[in-house]
Amino acid sequence: MKEFRRAQKRVDVSVGESVKIFRELQEMSQNDLSKATGIAQSTISAIENGRVKLGVERAKVIARALKRHPAVLVFPGWEIHKQSAA
Repeated sequence: MKEFRRAQKRVDVSVGESVKIFRELQEMSQNDLSKATGIAQSTISAIENGRVKLGVERAKVIARALKRHPAVLVFPGWEIHKQSAA
């Protein structure tokens, strides 16, 4: 492989905070996201507040509703830099 991308942490954002940020950017309430995903509003609140882990399957469902790639929710605050391999 001639080139690779190195990920670097840019900001310190939790998984729950990333869900909340993207939900608010979509102008959705927790109830709206609950209806769009079938995930209970109380569970969405618990995810956003770090009381419940997001998990892969929930990440996929929530990301679809928020029109994002699941990795954006699961790995918040990371930026990819293109670098050449020596």
